[in-house]
Amino acid sequence: MNDWRPSATPGALRLRARLNAAIRAFFAARDVLEVETPILSQAGNSEPNIATFALDFSGHVDAGSRRRWLRTSPEYPLKRLLAAGIGDCYELGRVFRDGEAGGRHNPEFTMIEWYRVGWDHLRLIDEAVALVQAALALAERQAAVERTSYRALYRTRLGIDPMRADERELRAALGGVEVDPAGLRRDDWLDLLMTHRIQPQLPTDAILVVHDYPASQCMLARVREDDGDADPAPVAERFELYLGPLELANGYHELVDAGEQRRRFEHELAARAARGLPQPALDARMLAALQHGLPDCAGVALGVDRLLMALLGTGRIAETLSFEFSRA
Repeated sequence: MNDWRPSATPGALRLRARLNAAIRAFFAARDVLEVETPILSQAGNSEPNIATFALDFSGHVDAGSRRRWLRTSPEYPLKRLLAAGIGDCYELGRVFRDGEAGGRHNPEFTMIEWYRVGWDHLRLIDEAVALVQAALALAERQAAVERTSYRALYRTRLGIDPMRADERELRAALGGVEVDPAGLRRDDWLDLLMTHRIQPQLPTDAILVVHDYPASQCMLARVREDDGDADPAPVAERFELYLGPLELANGYHELVDAGEQRRRFEHELAARAARGLPQPALDARMLAALQHGLPDCAGVALGVDRLLMALLGTGRIAETLSFEFSRA
């Protein structure tokens, strides 16, 4: 029985340590404060496609709700710190997602999430790219950078307009990719086109940044009218960063309207109810922080294990972890 052994090599573990140190040095040089926030929360993630681990606290009830949720990201407490005036900040730590285990997923993984006050998502792209380039330098590598809007990417790579195409056109664009269509919505088909048609074709040593997503994929981002196109459509001020076929980061020009954020949370809970999924409590404290006043800011979360996968040239997240989920 050899599964007591680490799933990563000593070299991979040393590279992780160097990467963690490089991340901290990167933000220290930019005067971005490192903070720590709770891993257990009284509120969970309402996003229908993300499953959250839950547990029950057995201590004194004065401590609050017995039901607690393991964080899927540190976003909500970081925004509470921003509303309290902490300024530019980041957290490097473990996050947890239920139901995600496989070649590129581990139920617990490492995330770096940071926020820049007074920035929009387009400015934050430059810093996210700089961080990835600094990481690549640890492996004596570099990557060309391409920036494109979501709409332009789908038009160029697939010949369809993601803002206007109907579900029939989106399904046809999948070609020979076969999926069970039951319960899939328009945005699900768009995501499948990204993961099955676009991502696999991305060159290994290239960074692709996709910005300005369909408004239906706004999540926690602001929405504006994209008047730079001949056929304007609302877009979410959001970006994703890919290194080769690996999705590394997801960023936003952050929504600051508490009422609109509550409406989006409630919409997500309704979608969860329709699928028979658990109903986590809304983060009332985060909404109160928005009501108090979140400064104009942009934020991004980046998967450190995914970045290590790229540095090591592996398709298996296990090779970046001391002990993968099956050995934990």
